Amino acid sequence: MTIKVLKTLGEGRRYMKTWPMVKQLSFYFPEYRVVRATMLAIKLMPGLALFAGASQVYLYGWAFLPQAITIALFFLSLPIQGLLWLGWRAQHPLPLTLFDWCNALSNKLQGMGVACSPLGANACYRDMAIILKVAFERLDTSYWEEL
Repeated sequence: MTIKVLKTLGEGRRYMKTWPMVKQLSFYFPEYRVVRATMLAIKLMPGLALFAGASQVYLYGWAFLPQAITIALFFLSLPIQGLLWLGWRAQHPLPLTLFDWCNALSNKLQGMGVACSPLGANACYRDMAIILKVAFERLDTSYWEEL
């Protein structure tokens, strides 16, 4: 089970780096908000955990060390929770509506001469993120305004 959790965390990190951070997608997918929150949590939570734990010990003494450790571990778990959700979502299969939309987007990119393969039968959100990243790099903004 531990190895599966570590693989999910790694998959979440790769998915976070793959997902195109474009504001237009935030209306349709929660990934934009989760990626932003997870990136912020990765930067801020270790320091906040240290501050919260140290302040508990400073204010209430060594008798509150278990509570201080618990609070610090809670703050440290927040970015891990985001990465776990992203890893789970990356491996989740696409619904048929998104599958058809991504195949249409892939065909449009192929028509423009961009090397982009259509989605297979076992397509997941990670595959969609790869196509979306290529599409946002290559297509003009008028296409995305029509959404």
